[in-house]
Amino acid sequence: MPESTYETIQLEQEGSVATLTLDRPQQLNSLTQEMTEELHEAVTQLRADDAVRCIAVTGAGDAFGAGADLGQLDGNESDEPVIRQLASTLHDSIVELFRAEKPVVTGINGTAAGAGFSLGLCGDVVLVSDDAHLEYAYPKVGLTGDGGSTFFLPRLVGLRRAKEIALLDESIGPQEAVELGIATEVVAAEQFDDRLHEVATQLASGPTKAYGELKQLMTESFDRTLADQLAAETNAIAASTRTGDYSRGHAAFTGDDEPEFTGK
Repeated sequence: MPESTYETIQLEQEGSVATLTLDRPQQLNSLTQEMTEELHEAVTQLRADDAVRCIAVTGAGDAFGAGADLGQLDGNESDEPVIRQLASTLHDSIVELFRAEKPVVTGINGTAAGAGFSLGLCGDVVLVSDDAHLEYAYPKVGLTGDGGSTFFLPRLVGLRRAKEIALLDESIGPQEAVELGIATEVVAAEQFDDRLHEVATQLASGPTKAYGELKQLMTESFDRTLADQLAAETNAIAASTRTGDYSRGHAAFTGDDEPEFTGK
């Protein structure tokens, strides 16, 4: 992955793990147009880079992301083109992460509200710090929602609970987030960075092509009949035998060893 310089995010690669950090800590990593453009450029690059086998997304400082930077808005109809552009660019990034043929881990290290809440939901695995809190937050400023929140939330928690979370707009603690299915695991704040790296490294060491097909199967299952899904499963599992990782996994299993997958 070539070196990249950004103003509002950090992008680092260690081995097969790329970590993207929202980096406006003094503003609680609130989104500006510059940040959404840099985010889109970075995630597009990471999705296309076969050397990257897991993408981790987190925030600098004490917040994951506090939504849009309201300081750039006037609070009237003149904000429509600004919000439209912000949302559209953010949505391009959400699509890239959602369709990535590799695992995505979001590390909610602190406050996640508005667009930060939405971005956190799009991870395949979602870690949340024990001193974090999540909040839908859009209704507090008279807005509806973006960043895929109205797509992910009903699928994660069910339609009725999703409406409750959005309409009542109450803060969600870490353990409640796990119980609701919004997050995967609560991690002690002092161990958060290490655990995020550990999980991302574990996923980056797996059979990346199989992970990518598995993600696609689950995503598309919502739009298929059972018969169509079973046919897709048949095609995907049969095609998996053409990968080197299948050969390595089979040899390791029959030899009673741990497989060393390469993602190919």
